[in-house]
Amino acid sequence: MEIGWMCYLRQRQVLVFFVLLSMFGVGAELGPYSVVEEMEKGSFVANLGKDLGLGLTEMYNRRARIIFQGNKEHLQLKVQTGDLLINEKLDREELCGPADPCLLYFQLLMEKPLEIFQAELRVKDINDNSPVFTEREMILRIPENSPLGIAFPLSNALDLDVGSNNVQNYKISPNSHFRVLTRKLSDGRIYPELVLEEELDREEEPEIVLTLTALDGGSPPRYGTAQVRIEVVDSNDNAPQFEQPIYKVQIPENSHVGSLVVIVSARDLDSGVYGKIAYTLFQPSEDISKTLEVNPVTGEIQLRKQVDFETVQSYEVDIKATDGGGLSGKCTLLLQVVDVNDNPPEVTMSALTSPILENSPEIVVAVFSVSDPDSGDNGKTVSSIQDDLPFLLKPSVKNFYTLVTKRALDREERAQYNITITVTDLGTPRLKTQHNITVTVSDVNDNAPAFSQTTYTLRVRENNSPALHIGSVSATDRDSGANAQVTYSLLPPADPQLPLASLVSINADNGQLFALRSLDYEALQAFEFGVRAADRGSPALSSQARVRVLVLDDNDNAPFVLYPPQNGSAPCTELVPRAAEAGYLVTKVVAVDGDSGQNAWLSYQLLKATEPGLFGVWAHNGEVRTARLLSERDAVKHRLVVLVRDNGEPPRSASVTLHVLLVDGFSQPYLPLPEVAAAEARADPLTVYLVVALASVSSLFLFSVLVFVAVRLCRRSRAASAGRCSGPEGRFPGHLVDVSGAGTLSQSYQYEVCLRGGSGTNEFKFLKPIIPNLQFQ
Repeated sequence: MEIGWMCYLRQRQVLVFFVLLSMFGVGAELGPYSVVEEMEKGSFVANLGKDLGLGLTEMYNRRARIIFQGNKEHLQLKVQTGDLLINEKLDREELCGPADPCLLYFQLLMEKPLEIFQAELRVKDINDNSPVFTEREMILRIPENSPLGIAFPLSNALDLDVGSNNVQNYKISPNSHFRVLTRKLSDGRIYPELVLEEELDREEEPEIVLTLTALDGGSPPRYGTAQVRIEVVDSNDNAPQFEQPIYKVQIPENSHVGSLVVIVSARDLDSGVYGKIAYTLFQPSEDISKTLEVNPVTGEIQLRKQVDFETVQSYEVDIKATDGGGLSGKCTLLLQVVDVNDNPPEVTMSALTSPILENSPEIVVAVFSVSDPDSGDNGKTVSSIQDDLPFLLKPSVKNFYTLVTKRALDREERAQYNITITVTDLGTPRLKTQHNITVTVSDVNDNAPAFSQTTYTLRVRENNSPALHIGSVSATDRDSGANAQVTYSLLPPADPQLPLASLVSINADNGQLFALRSLDYEALQAFEFGVRAADRGSPALSSQARVRVLVLDDNDNAPFVLYPPQNGSAPCTELVPRAAEAGYLVTKVVAVDGDSGQNAWLSYQLLKATEPGLFGVWAHNGEVRTARLLSERDAVKHRLVVLVRDNGEPPRSASVTLHVLLVDGFSQPYLPLPEVAAAEARADPLTVYLVVALASVSSLFLFSVLVFVAVRLCRRSRAASAGRCSGPEGRFPGHLVDVSGAGTLSQSYQYEVCLRGGSGTNEFKFLKPIIPNLQFQ
């Protein structure tokens, strides 16, 4: 019996919840629908698609679903067909208790577009419960002088079914003294009364035992029995009388256990034992027995547990006063529970969309409902979110709200939002509930990769090893995932003649640049190309940067002597008159270096000489001059070795051998070297003639060159500086070929050479190249 009343309490709570929800209203109405309790799972209830006039696929596409308060799942919606099916066996007594009709409220939510329908499901009762007496044995003490027709109330039987399936009638076992009448209380309960039809005689029959039967109205009817034991007592002719027939009391729902509800009072005109009154609750329900208790002596009624307005708003119970003779009287207590703002609002999340795409217009992020089981202002609510968020709360239908975006969101600005939905009621004091949701923003490929620099300058020393890492480019993408994965590639060069594919390569994943082959500064000083960084989004976005590679010179070329020529022919002999003064210009060693910078700075040094101290070499221009006056004791033939060294690290050098012949003047016949003279003395006379002829031709050729250079220099005298010169002008042809494969000097150079006259001496001046060296930019 106790278990049944606990179920009844929960059923009343569910009923009150749905009654409140129906009072608020949600939207368009559906139904009503009805089912019989205890139907099997999967039983058909209705087709919502037909009721709404929707096609077979429309409910699926609109993401229709059923929402019960409290996350119950009594029904199941087949969105493919629109059929509404029973999801679990429904026990009407557990769901609604004694309430009739038993109504379950639910909502049909369709998200695309948002639409909410209110519907109700009526659960019909079947006769599946038998009447049960709370007291299996009732004892009555009836005075023997009781008048005929007096009625004695008996404990009623409880039947969890409702309507006609509830208790409808009572019967008593056949006897000669009593009959039973069926009475109905104001709350609809039926109880029996035992009516005396024949006088009692205690001496003849001190005790009577009867069987009371309660019948419900089901088909077939169910019944329950209890035993009535009647003890015939001596005469007691006055029954207790209450001061008030009805006690109306209000009590706040937050009253403590033990709080005084009311004091009832009755009096009996009898004296002695028959005038002593005991108070009891008359036929209380299980809930009332747990909630109220009465002091049998004083009549004080107190709380046994706290009352809850949201569960039960009022209580009605009869108070029985019984004297010592067994006579009794009744009064009724009407207890009204006053609502107190003791329930914070409740937030029920119906739909949540996360993540959401960035750059999208107004999006419905969440759908939720708000409820407060309190009443009046205590049940009115106000909902809000933080002000600094790009979201907006919009009321939908009654207590439903939608959370939408104010504007398009940018994931790169903020990828995640923690939203606190705050719901506050209007009671005193105000209670609030906070519900936190997290909304993430998914990425859209709306950001191109960005290089850390628009232009990169890389420096690599020539003669590098192939596949050398020469530098890196770096680009970042503010997007995420595949949209932020950057790949690098080389752009076609602006100069189609630049063999970029054979010069550098790039790692597509990290942007590292590698030299594919050994670079030669003398062939290529610098080159420029473009790099593209593209993400892997759809569509892919990209950006570009320029990379300039500067080839740094390495001292990989030794000085090359242009004059005197080193062609393997007979050595060139320089003639010096014996009358030459100190500082006389004998000749000038002309050398070039294919390198650049300090690697091409040349210095000259006299390495060997026949007579040390007679000749000297200027370190910076290679001019060979006499160091002192010549004397008759000086040897006629002199051999000089000049070392040409660059300023690289380590330095490279070359040497050249000069032959100097001292003569009395330029008119003096050519004097052969001693070993040459010895050879001529032994040679055939024809050889002598050939040598003389060759010397004559050479002298004539030298004279012609000097005249030609002098004429050219005179023509340019107007543009010359104060140190203008006259004399021969000519071009030293030369095309240096790289024989090592590394590339040292591959361009043609043209030099100006002029003679400067003054104080009886002639000087050579080595000028800048006429044709400049071309470089790749």
